[in-house]
Amino acid sequence: MRGVIFDGKRPQVVDDLDVRAPGPGEVLVAVVAAGLCHSDLSVIYGTIPYPVPVVLGHEGAGIVEAIGSGVTHLTPGDHVALSTLAACGVCADCDRGRPTMCRQSIGRPGRPFSRRGEKLFHFASNSAFAERTVVKAVQAVKIPDDVPLVSAALIGCGVLTGVGAVLNRARVGHGESVLVIGAGGIGLNVLQGARLAGASTVVAVDANPAKGATARRFGATHFVDASVVPDIRAAVREILPTGVDHAFECVGDTRLIRTAVDLLDRHGQAVLLGVPPADAEASFLVSSLYLDKSILGCRYGSSRPQRDIPLYTQLYREGRLLLDELVTRVYPVEDFERAASDVNNRTVARGVLSFDR
Repeated sequence: MRGVIFDGKRPQVVDDLDVRAPGPGEVLVAVVAAGLCHSDLSVIYGTIPYPVPVVLGHEGAGIVEAIGSGVTHLTPGDHVALSTLAACGVCADCDRGRPTMCRQSIGRPGRPFSRRGEKLFHFASNSAFAERTVVKAVQAVKIPDDVPLVSAALIGCGVLTGVGAVLNRARVGHGESVLVIGAGGIGLNVLQGARLAGASTVVAVDANPAKGATARRFGATHFVDASVVPDIRAAVREILPTGVDHAFECVGDTRLIRTAVDLLDRHGQAVLLGVPPADAEASFLVSSLYLDKSILGCRYGSSRPQRDIPLYTQLYREGRLLLDELVTRVYPVEDFERAASDVNNRTVARGVLSFDR
């Protein structure tokens, strides 16, 4: 079968992958579509250290092909969106409704794939850049058949992370102000999360002026073009003179993290969603936090996929959550290199790899 692998030197599309049958508590999913996220490229560029060889991809949707023993909530033929959370369901964090903190779902990559006799690792317990993948049953969330799988593929990372960061982590309140730095795939979902939460003033910042119209469509009330504005802080303070209630950094740049902190109003909070290099350090004035300001890390939108994915698909069906509009371009999996180039050049909100099913 086809898939995209990374051997530590370069990514390549292959057609001779194998995947084992699902074991107890697992499902085999025929992947229909998979979103290409910066995190996949971060593995290639070394920003996210990961064992190799690995089958890439972590944002996908498809059709259940087989189930292992003990799986009762899915049957072959079900349409599913995939999450990366291979949570155990029984630890203290899972019991508290915090599966993103489950230690069983972090840093324990399995090797269900093989190629020419060599075993290959899962990426993020998911590996959606393969025609078929094996995941824990808890990672496959059933969705209605009328939700297009190309659009549903984006729920599993971009939507869960961006919308979840607003609703679950920051808990933005009705009438509050929001700043979103970076209007890419994650940033657009933060914007629509802010819209869903009832935020009043929502400011998007990006260095690509072409993203202004899209940012407004997703929920921005104002757009700051960082390519022409000499000082982002001054531009934002023209809109919100006392600062913002919630600032989301979606780029992964330590300078922009500082900008997010500097622009907080009293009792404001900065939420970090971008992924800088693993050894990156950011600085801020300690005195700037004393007015009850906070800096919040956020993993995967603090999501509970079995709850959140059905909610987001329902909002989509009601016309309140945008999914189709996130898909800038669909590529056959063989065009992975071109899709990656478009992501690097920031010409797409989200590119989707298709397996032509």
